[in-house]
Amino acid sequence: MIQVQAFERLGGFRNEWLNAKHHFSFGHYHDPERMGVGGLRVWNDDEIAPGTGFDPHPHREMEIITYVRQGAITHQDSLGNKGRTEAGDVQVMHAGTGIVHAEYNYEKEPTRIFQIWIVPGQRGVAPGWGSRAFPKSGASTLTALADGRPGADGSALPLYADAAVLAGTLQKGQTVRQTLRPGRVAYLVPATGAITVNGVAVNTRDGVTVTDEAEIEITATEEAEIVLVDVVR
Repeated sequence: MIQVQAFERLGGFRNEWLNAKHHFSFGHYHDPERMGVGGLRVWNDDEIAPGTGFDPHPHREMEIITYVRQGAITHQDSLGNKGRTEAGDVQVMHAGTGIVHAEYNYEKEPTRIFQIWIVPGQRGVAPGWGSRAFPKSGASTLTALADGRPGADGSALPLYADAAVLAGTLQKGQTVRQTLRPGRVAYLVPATGAITVNGVAVNTRDGVTVTDEAEIEITATEEAEIVLVDVVR
């Protein structure tokens, strides 16, 4: 089953520095039909104005993945970690037993990110943070950016969840296929461009829930950047 949530129908929040769209219920936006997919609880599409950002705030017991679509985000936390993650790259924060962090856009342009929260399969782990650069194009398959699935080969950032975040850039007409094992679901968003998912048309920043499909066939109808979460149902 392929279900498309059009970008125009997403929840939202806007103030003088943040323009956010919510794929699932978050903050003041609540829709009982949009509470997440499997262990995927949050997918926020955020635009952060230059010189602004999220001041220090706490988290617990959540795996928080940030995929930077444009610009860069600078992270700092109560463990002393500090780092800058730029467009096309990813950072993972294990909130675990508790962490306080801040995220700032120190760039001269807006920063656009996907912030993805996944419920951990292990509770009470030590908090932590990491980031990694990944190839921007040329892949014939989606690349695992963060991976906590059984059998993960260690090439991606680790997750304390039976889930993975994958991404790739497709040229117009290019197709990639992703296996979806029994008992799992996928949620994917084209950050740019347009695609079809098992023949269903999907536009830029729409959200797609995939259930009860053994294989996901993604074809770019124009050049597209894809982010996909594979998670236990």
